[in-house]
Amino acid sequence: MGSSPRLASAGSAVLDEMSVADVAARVRDALEGVFDAVGRTATDTGAVLSSAVADGRRPVSADLAALRPGLNACLTQYDLVSGLGFVAAPGLLDDVPAWLEWWQTTMDGSVHPLLLDLDPEHSAYSDYTHWDWFTLPRDTGQRAVAGPYVDYLCSDEYSLTLSAPVTIEGRFMGVAAADVYLRHFEAAVMPLLQRLPGAARLVNARGRVAASTDPHHLVGSLTKDPDFAAVLAGPPCGAEHGGLHLRPCEGVPLILVTAETPAEHP
Repeated sequence: MGSSPRLASAGSAVLDEMSVADVAARVRDALEGVFDAVGRTATDTGAVLSSAVADGRRPVSADLAALRPGLNACLTQYDLVSGLGFVAAPGLLDDVPAWLEWWQTTMDGSVHPLLLDLDPEHSAYSDYTHWDWFTLPRDTGQRAVAGPYVDYLCSDEYSLTLSAPVTIEGRFMGVAAADVYLRHFEAAVMPLLQRLPGAARLVNARGRVAASTDPHHLVGSLTKDPDFAAVLAGPPCGAEHGGLHLRPCEGVPLILVTAETPAEHP
């Protein structure tokens, strides 16, 4: 933290300070690829489920095997994405009460399915509907960033999950989602935050800190005030609150929080 991360090697010039708008835009750019993978998955899932409905039947888990080529392609294409898939709303499928059609990369770069026992009589993870990555898209109809949290369900890694609702004719079917390991996310965004003139942090709609150069607001901590969801729904220039500047990351549901409003580039 402090000033040292903003210095290059000894004797070299201090890195140029970036405006809040610049950093927010670059954070957006870093995550838009992940949301592109989520969006492609949502579109493919909608097509698979709609086909079952058009046949006059409820979809079954085997139908979702059609998603696998697309999931594998996205996992290969997007560097930040460590896991990707569709999580069905309970009761959606005719043959199982719950289902994750989920694929993820391993340490050697290969892609494998996640195999989970979701039998409520045997699995502690059979009810995934309380997780933010599921509830936020379900309740708001918008895409969401959840975490960071330890992802006991999929990887046991400290992660962020980016998700979006899958709906057919207004009915919620589940969520398309992607996991991003926190260490990979921090590698992408911390150099940006460190080039701002003061302490900064990124928070999600719940106020959970996703990245930070502020020692008073550590990654994973929760800020309950102000109403960050309202800030995300407000003007793109952001808002001021208690001496803080709150800048939405232009379409990505994260807010850049800085101690003051620095002068913007012309």
